[in-house]
Amino acid sequence: MNAPTILNDVSRRAFLRRSAALGMAGVAAPLVTTLGAIGEAAAATASDYKALVCVFLNGGNDHYNTLVPYDPTSHALYTTARGSLALTRDALQATALVPSADLGGRAYAFAPAMAPLNPLFDAGRLAVALNVGTLVQPTTRAQYLNRSVRVPPKLFSHNDQQSFFQASSPEGALSGWGGRIGDLYQSGNGAATLTCINASGNAVFLTGRQAIQYNVGTGGPVALLRGGTSLYGSATAAATLGRLMTETNPHMFASEYARVNKRAMDTQAQLANALAGVPEAGFNLFPTGNALSDQLRMVARMIAVSGEIGAKRQVFFVSMGGFDLHDNLASTQPVLLGRLAAAMRAFHDTTQALGVADKVTTFTGSDFGRTLATNGNGVDHGWGSMHFVMGGAVKGKRLYGTAPAIGHNTNDDVGQGRLIPTMSVDQYASTLARWFGVSDGDLTTVLPNIGNYDRSSWSQGFV
Repeated sequence: MNAPTILNDVSRRAFLRRSAALGMAGVAAPLVTTLGAIGEAAAATASDYKALVCVFLNGGNDHYNTLVPYDPTSHALYTTARGSLALTRDALQATALVPSADLGGRAYAFAPAMAPLNPLFDAGRLAVALNVGTLVQPTTRAQYLNRSVRVPPKLFSHNDQQSFFQASSPEGALSGWGGRIGDLYQSGNGAATLTCINASGNAVFLTGRQAIQYNVGTGGPVALLRGGTSLYGSATAAATLGRLMTETNPHMFASEYARVNKRAMDTQAQLANALAGVPEAGFNLFPTGNALSDQLRMVARMIAVSGEIGAKRQVFFVSMGGFDLHDNLASTQPVLLGRLAAAMRAFHDTTQALGVADKVTTFTGSDFGRTLATNGNGVDHGWGSMHFVMGGAVKGKRLYGTAPAIGHNTNDDVGQGRLIPTMSVDQYASTLARWFGVSDGDLTTVLPNIGNYDRSSWSQGFV
């Protein structure tokens, strides 16, 4: 339904861009936009530095046992509906949050495994966004049941809802809202290729209409030819291959491919040299044996050299999986949440030590929430969820949005405790984008559905 708005770049430039990207797949080769493509996007300028960091929880995190109803009335409803998987009030006492004055007496607690984030919440560095999810336009239960309103296609499908969260379109989308933000700012960065950076592989979130995500490993940028100076024991052979990969060619496609290779090599060398000057001792807060922590450590190192590479605006993506817990929720989710909390806390504390905590906003995303009802040992695919927003610029110590009713067959439920979102991903994202510097005029380009919401709701107030 959104194809005419987003997928408008079927052109020679788009073909060249995608062909080159496919040709370099697996070796972390970014593609700098062509001069012609630069002209297709509005450019935004920035005089200071800011970074957005998306932490995506693949599989659909169970929000009901992440942010748990804590006031006696709500907790009783939660326990009745969730049964044996419910967390007790005694277990939640140490992680209870200061009640938000605007929630009508409702109170929540973090899951015990999330305890490392409680001090950030209490210090006003962490906020919670309630009942966030994929929507096309505001939707009520009656409208959903009557099919009188547009909703995202293929609800409750992992691939499609991951894509809709990241791109405002189902699986097959060619650009995401993080990448479309990158489109606006890449021409103002000293190294345009280092605007959208993925430390966990590939995600549509960071692909723009012109901006292409640059992939890094947890140890830094991945060099073409593995950085080797010898090929089959010959330095001459390695040098010759490098020259063949980068020299100009009268053939249009070969020339474009060579230009991409050269830029990839030059960017890798620039970034590797910059990171080589970052003392390892400055990043010792991150726990070991934690894949998300390793990714965020790499992001922190890149933020530390942002001045050296001339970056003013950067969008990062990291992720962790394992949240599709149809089984073994009680034993598995606490381990995952513990890793998430430890990694996020270490990242925040590192940005604070670097003096950039107020310049970096980190937020979580996920496919969807889960059902309130259990299947005995786990929970099934849901819709609305809750998310964290963290950083020095965050207006924390608050829960934002509308607290959903707890139970089955409520006005917020479309079956088994699947929540109809009351804060769309577009509203969640527009709040972050506005903090980043995106103008209201450009928001409809970044978020094609935002115009379906009252302009007063384009900022949810958490940052």
